[in-house]
Amino acid sequence: MIAVELIKQVLIEQRETILQKDIGIEREVLSEVMDKKNLPFVHIITGLRRCGKSTLMRQIIKYLYNDTDFYYINFEDERLFNFLAENFNFILESSIELFGEKKTIFIDEIQNVKNFETFVRRLSDAGYKFYLTGSNASLLSKEIGSRLTGRHIDTYLTPFTFTEYLKFNKFPFKSEDVYKTAKRAIIKQHFQGYLLKGGMPEFLKYEAIEILSGTYEDIVIKDIAVRYRIDNFIQLKELYQFIITNFGKRFSYNSLRKVIDLGSVSTVKNYLHYFEDSFLGKKANKFDYCLKKQIANDKKMYIIDNGFISIISTSLTKDKGWLLENLIYNILNSFYDVYYYSGKNECDFVCSKDKNINQLVQVTFELNDMNKKREISGLIEAMQTFGLNKGLILTFDTEEEIIIQEGIINVVPVWKYILQPNLI
Repeated sequence: MIAVELIKQVLIEQRETILQKDIGIEREVLSEVMDKKNLPFVHIITGLRRCGKSTLMRQIIKYLYNDTDFYYINFEDERLFNFLAENFNFILESSIELFGEKKTIFIDEIQNVKNFETFVRRLSDAGYKFYLTGSNASLLSKEIGSRLTGRHIDTYLTPFTFTEYLKFNKFPFKSEDVYKTAKRAIIKQHFQGYLLKGGMPEFLKYEAIEILSGTYEDIVIKDIAVRYRIDNFIQLKELYQFIITNFGKRFSYNSLRKVIDLGSVSTVKNYLHYFEDSFLGKKANKFDYCLKKQIANDKKMYIIDNGFISIISTSLTKDKGWLLENLIYNILNSFYDVYYYSGKNECDFVCSKDKNINQLVQVTFELNDMNKKREISGLIEAMQTFGLNKGLILTFDTEEEIIIQEGIINVVPVWKYILQPNLI
């Protein structure tokens, strides 16, 4: 059993640490969290390691609880390793003794405590408000969902959006700036940086590659290899490096098994499942109305943040067209279920919402005489297949409207597309 005096020491030190933490760039999801403050549900904040979950908690503590009306505990602290759920009451009692009676509890990296959901459910039923962060999607959804069905709300935090990236770089963007020549030039300059460096806050602050490589290692070792007791660690890393190097390219589970010389297809499936659950990347299926075919067809994998591609990939070239495609997938995935289309031609993204196909998107860094026919052909075929009269081509800087027999294809710069939510 953990010593009560140690718990008190941890609680005091961690409270001081969170209150001293830089408030950072106000995250866009903060308004969503604030709107849901009075809902009597557990609020779960998930996302990649070091994407800013603790900073978001800091902002919630400041703006919603005046830096006073809360308890806080972080289970990434090595002094709390092997903490048992049965000892949660000591944390509550010690918190009341130290800070007075409060009704809001913040817990960082809650997935590190086995059976945490029993304590959360009991106190939630007693009127306590919980904010929980975690870096493993399936673990949280399984444990919280099983005990708190209908009693929790979720907020998924990504690395910085481009708007947040601009704020970080002290460029106060206004919607009309996309139409001002001087402002457009600055926006495009920042976008090139965002395309290559990504949006991981700490990395952008210090620009030390060790931050991204260290985050990657922590995820692969702590969140995957240790948690799932994987012995063939070298093959696990080889698979992930191959996936990151070949993001956006088609693969089958069996082809990956052969490339990495893994024992079985089921092992490959499990490893990719862990990769997704840790928020490192997301699979895109080939669209098919038949779910069975969709599952059997080749997949593509996209990486959560372009910064990891620059650091982890073994590719000798940094193809901006592929980076653009990866970035767009992540943006679209925030709004839609995203697939790729493949027939006689290909269309990069088929976007579905509420079982309806809403957008068809082709991505190319530059639309020119060499590739225009190919890009348009894939989009037209997809428009015909899904009965849509509009399509979208996203580029770095080309903007035009193409009239075709099937309807209209809008060509829009990516930076303009993502800065104007009405376009998405």
